[in-house]
Amino acid sequence: MSTATRTATRTASAKPRAPRRRALGIDRRPGFLTYGILLAIFIGGAYPLWWSFVAGSSNSTVLTSTWPPLLPGGQFWKNVGAVLDTVPFWQALGNSIIVSTVITVSVVTFSTLAGYAFAKLRFRGREGLLVFVVGTLAVPTQLGIIPLFMVMKQFGWTGTLGAVIVPTLVTAFGVFFMRQYLVDVIPEELIEAARVDGATMIRTFWHVGVPAARPAMAILGLFTFMTAWTDYLWPLLVAPQNPTLQVALSQLQSAKYVDYSIVLAGAVLATIPLLILFVLAGRQLVSGIMAGAVKG
Repeated sequence: MSTATRTATRTASAKPRAPRRRALGIDRRPGFLTYGILLAIFIGGAYPLWWSFVAGSSNSTVLTSTWPPLLPGGQFWKNVGAVLDTVPFWQALGNSIIVSTVITVSVVTFSTLAGYAFAKLRFRGREGLLVFVVGTLAVPTQLGIIPLFMVMKQFGWTGTLGAVIVPTLVTAFGVFFMRQYLVDVIPEELIEAARVDGATMIRTFWHVGVPAARPAMAILGLFTFMTAWTDYLWPLLVAPQNPTLQVALSQLQSAKYVDYSIVLAGAVLATIPLLILFVLAGRQLVSGIMAGAVKG
């Protein structure tokens, strides 16, 4: 039998497999139920943001109506102007960008270094130190606010962005997250091969650890930026005179009469940078996750 005949026979025998799978009920393509559940989750998650935009583009009477409107009004830019006149919006926006960017870069860098060390390096006390790092996650953040504030005051950093940034330059969650990802994604044989080729520890980390860790670094960076962007309590305590965006927008509720349409307009303005970040990083994030899944 010739090669062409064999190929044709194999192709003909392989054609009925897809209909046979559908007949046996093992077709794994998503159906209407899956898409319906995803649509319901999307609507439930997007509706609060949409309603904030609707209320922020109307006057305060919309909040007392029996049925909340579904379409935006025509006063959004007017409410935005009121926000800009009431709070130092642009200064606070710049502060939030600086704080969130520095914290994100620092957390991703140090967490990747520490996670790689805990996952692939052998040193005395490794397990006990990892347990200690994970154990700090059980301590509520509120318990450390007072002593941390006292330390910042002794250093003379209160009222500066450094006092907001320094306490969160690295997080225990980031270290644990990167360790759990790298412990299985990097084969030991690959590290041994790099050492046999004469690569130093730093070079091995840079050429072996970092490429493998990129999907987890993207996820950790995205969530770290979002956490730093929305942080309110610590920036309010340590630097109220040099506010981040969330602290500045809280001033919209300090008056005796609060216009919540203006408050919600400010909330929408504070959410726009995060939406832009998700749009720009979404495709890279998904492709990185899929690349990591294929490599694993």
